[in-house]
Amino acid sequence: MKEATTKKNIKSIRDNFSNGSVGEFLVDNIENNSNLSFVTAYFTIYAYEKLKPQLDNVNSLRLLFGEPRFIKSVASSTDAKNYQIEDDKLVIPVENRLQQKVLAKQCANWIREKVEIKSMVRPDFLHGKLYHIEKPNGVEDAVTGSSNFTVNGLGLGSRPNIELNLVVNDRRDLSDLKEWFDKLWNNEMEDVEVEDVKDQVLKYIELLHRDNSPEFVYYKTLFHIFEQYLNETDASGLSDIKANLYDSEIWKTLFTFQQHGVRGAINKILKYNGCIIADSVGLGKTYEALAVIKYFEMLNYRILVLTPKKLRDNWTVYQAHKGHTLNPFPKDRFSYTVMYHTDLSREKGFTEADNIDLSNFNWGAYDLVVIDESHNFRNNKKGKKDEEGNTIRRSRYERLMQDIILGGKKTKVLLLSATPVNNELKDLRNQLMYITAENDNAFAGEDEGKLGIESIAELLKQSQLRFTNWAKARMKEERTTRDLLNDLNRLTNLLL
Repeated sequence: MKEATTKKNIKSIRDNFSNGSVGEFLVDNIENNSNLSFVTAYFTIYAYEKLKPQLDNVNSLRLLFGEPRFIKSVASSTDAKNYQIEDDKLVIPVENRLQQKVLAKQCANWIREKVEIKSMVRPDFLHGKLYHIEKPNGVEDAVTGSSNFTVNGLGLGSRPNIELNLVVNDRRDLSDLKEWFDKLWNNEMEDVEVEDVKDQVLKYIELLHRDNSPEFVYYKTLFHIFEQYLNETDASGLSDIKANLYDSEIWKTLFTFQQHGVRGAINKILKYNGCIIADSVGLGKTYEALAVIKYFEMLNYRILVLTPKKLRDNWTVYQAHKGHTLNPFPKDRFSYTVMYHTDLSREKGFTEADNIDLSNFNWGAYDLVVIDESHNFRNNKKGKKDEEGNTIRRSRYERLMQDIILGGKKTKVLLLSATPVNNELKDLRNQLMYITAENDNAFAGEDEGKLGIESIAELLKQSQLRFTNWAKARMKEERTTRDLLNDLNRLTNLLL
C-alpha cells in the first residue's frame, strides 16, 4: 500500500470525496511528538499502515473504542479474517496480504511503545468519532463525525465510505472536546465506565504475525475445507430433543460415522425440507433412517415409510404395535406407518404391510415421508389418459407428488438410495423434486435454507452435458478425471 499523501484543504467538511478525507486531515496536522486522542469503533492495521510515517513519530496516542463488542470479538477470535483489526470491508490484494505479518508486528511494537487503549464497557452507548491532535507547541486540531479508524473510514482506500465529519477550528470547541475526552478516559462521567483493553488488542494482533506450526496450518486448512460439513453434522442445530435421541436404543447402536450422518441428515431436513442418504450398500442406511425417524417422532411428527414389497421386513420388524420378537429396539416404540411402492398404484383394497384400507387412506396426513429405494421413483412418468385427455390412472410418481408431497400438510422428505443416479443426472433431479415440491428454484437466493442455485434442472442438465462430453473424450484418452472436476467447478461458479 502507498503511504497517505494530501494537499492542504481549507474546507471544514470531510466526507472522503469532494470535500476531502479525514485521512488527509490527519496527514496534514499530525506533527512529530504530537499527543493524539482518538475515539473510534474500529481500528485496523491497514489504516495504521496508511498513516505510519505520522503515527510512528507521535509522542503518544490514547485510543478509546466506543463499541465494546469489537473488543469482545477480538478477545474470542482465533481467525484473523473475521475481525476489523485486520481489515474493514476492503479487498486486500494478495501481494499486500503477504506483508500482513510484517505490518502486524510493526503495529504491535508501535502500540506497546506509544499507545494506550481503553474501551467503553456498555455497548451501543458511544457513537461519536473524534480525532484530536495536540502539537508540541500546544496548538490543537480536531475533526469529529462518523469516520472509524479504518482504511475506508478515513477515506484512504480505493473504495472509501461516504462519511460526514467536521473540522473543528474554534479554540473553545477544541478545548471542550479535549475536556470531554479526558472525562471519558478517566471514568469521570456519570454512568459511564471504560476499561483498559491494550493487552487484549495486542494478543489479537500477535495472532496475525506469529509463526504457526505446519500441524496448525494443516488442521486449519482441513477445517476450512470441511467447515460446511462440520456445521451440518453439529448437534447444536438440533432442538433440545437431541438429548432424548442420544438415549434411544437405535442411537446407541450406530457407529460414529453413522451418528455424524444422522445429525447431518436431520439438519438438512430441517433446513432444506429434505435429504438423500446415499451410502453404499451395507453401510446401514436403514438404521440411520430409523434414528432420523426417532428424532422426528419425538417432535410428534406423523411418519410414513414407503418401501418396496420385498423389503417389507426391513421396516415392519421395528414397529412397536407389531410386537415382533426380532425387534432389537422395543423401548424406542417406533410408530411410523409402512406402505409399499405398489400401493401408490392402487385405489382400493388392503395393504399387506399395515393392513390399511386404501379406499379411505389419507396419504396427505404425514409430516415426514421416508422413501426406501427412492431411485425407483427416478422417472416422472405421466399416468394414462383417455382420448379426451382425462386421467384414467395416475402414475406412482404423480400419486406420490400430488397426494403426499403436495396434498395436505407440508411434508418433509428423506430419500434412501445407494444409487440415486442410475443412468443420468435427470434421475437425481426427479428425486429432488420431492424435496422441493416440484419447485425448480427452491434453492435460489442466498437466504437461510438457500444454496444460490437458480435452477436445479438447468444445473443438472449442464452438468450432465459436461459429463457426457468428458466421457466421449475419455474413451479417446484425451481427458482425465481432473479435467471433469475442473469443468464442473467452472460450471458451478457460472451458475451459482
